[in-house]
Amino acid sequence: MSTPVTNRYEFVLFFDVTDGNPNGDPDAGNMPRLDPETNQGLVSDVALKRKVRNFVALASDNKIYMSDGATLNKEHAEAWKAIMPDVTKAEEMKKLPKDEAKARALTAWMCANFWDIRTFGAVMTTGVNAGQVRGPVQFSFARSVEPILPLEISITRLAATTEKDAEEKGGRTMGRKHIVPYGLYRVHGFVSAPLASHPVKGTGFSEDDLELLWRALEQMFDHDRSAARGEMATRKLILFRHASALGNARAQSLFDRVSVQRVHQGSVQPVGSPATDNWPAARQWADYQVSIDSENLPAGVEMIER
Repeated sequence: MSTPVTNRYEFVLFFDVTDGNPNGDPDAGNMPRLDPETNQGLVSDVALKRKVRNFVALASDNKIYMSDGATLNKEHAEAWKAIMPDVTKAEEMKKLPKDEAKARALTAWMCANFWDIRTFGAVMTTGVNAGQVRGPVQFSFARSVEPILPLEISITRLAATTEKDAEEKGGRTMGRKHIVPYGLYRVHGFVSAPLASHPVKGTGFSEDDLELLWRALEQMFDHDRSAARGEMATRKLILFRHASALGNARAQSLFDRVSVQRVHQGSVQPVGSPATDNWPAARQWADYQVSIDSENLPAGVEMIER
């Protein structure tokens, strides 16, 4: 593993969806998540982290803690077995050792063995206690740059579920499917160098891990195809790299340098401008333009487009 990350980063990620449901809301019948005041679409940070984890599992040999079907306490027990093999009773594993060095060693073992723990952090105090750690990488919710229009589509199925359905309905059943015709989403992300490299609190998140994160953000949708999600694609990833661990500028001032405009028949207008009121709804990436103010960046900050 390479050395821990020593530079702070912020990033802006744009991705879009066509005729799909980017993140269904189980509290609303799996309709696309929505801000009810603005009608902007939402995608949770948890959903995005799931896609990142899935890509890392496919593209590397790194182990994933929050994986499908995993039993977390078994993973915690492996840390105890490696660090304190003499402790075998479940009752003794419910609390961290009183020896702080051994307690830190348990958590460090989990960080070293699971990519997503040293990236996103984890609370590992369920039954078998392996401590908890804050991850250096965090995402905001993704939000569509314009309001979206969720549609509910009726679908049919020729095969019946039960013999009773086959007799009563002739084998034909109905269903519902939720889609967004088109939406461009923007998400902000953060990489904290101190939470990666601190001698006590750091997870050991490394330069190799960071490069794998960038690859995951660029390619995660290519390996997440499903009938529900339609076409989803990463469109642009913009990084702000700080020369120091604590940073050389406020994150929000850097995010403000990235703006989105609508494009129609050669005309370019800010999103939400009255001039766009009579324009047709956006239905493709080409209907938008992303602008980046890269002039006079704060000293010690480098902007990178991937």
